[in-house]
Amino acid sequence: MSAVMSWLNEPPQWSDQDGVIRAVTGLKTDFWRRTFYGYVTDNGHFYHRPVTGDFTAEVVVSAGHSALFDQAGLMLRAGERTWLKTGLEVTSGAVQLSTVLTRDHSDLSVVPVPGYRGELALRLTRFGSAVCVHRGDPDGSWQLVRLGHLDLPETVDVGVMCCSPQRAGLEVTFRDFRVGEPIPRDGLE
Repeated sequence: MSAVMSWLNEPPQWSDQDGVIRAVTGLKTDFWRRTFYGYVTDNGHFYHRPVTGDFTAEVVVSAGHSALFDQAGLMLRAGERTWLKTGLEVTSGAVQLSTVLTRDHSDLSVVPVPGYRGELALRLTRFGSAVCVHRGDPDGSWQLVRLGHLDLPETVDVGVMCCSPQRAGLEVTFRDFRVGEPIPRDGLE
């Protein structure tokens, strides 16, 4: 898998072996555009490959979250102004599931992770200009957490991302990352 994947903003330490991707974040890294905070930053770590057409990407993520806004998860990116990231993030005093849709300006949604035990399965699906995020539950079911719209070219970059806006050294593990055929549309329920 590593032969076809590449880094946007390579982290100071990382490995990709036997279906497990590990990374340690650099200092004050993030992906964000304008909204609320007023700044633009595009220096988070994104390990990706190009994907054409509709797809579903899945990964299981765990991280040593401790500082505000520490984050790790999946990302879809058409460029610096059009992207989606979703993953575990420290906000409001707890590890939650955040999703950011960016159409020149970022928007953020945050939901609790019931029964969080240190890792979370994530699923990101594209149907044309529609994107949706599901979280995996311990019982193996999937729960829809976000459905949105992005103007996307036919081919986008898809992969795992991590960042730590207030520090360096977030240790992240991604396992079983895969990209395949999209889930059925009735799987959005």
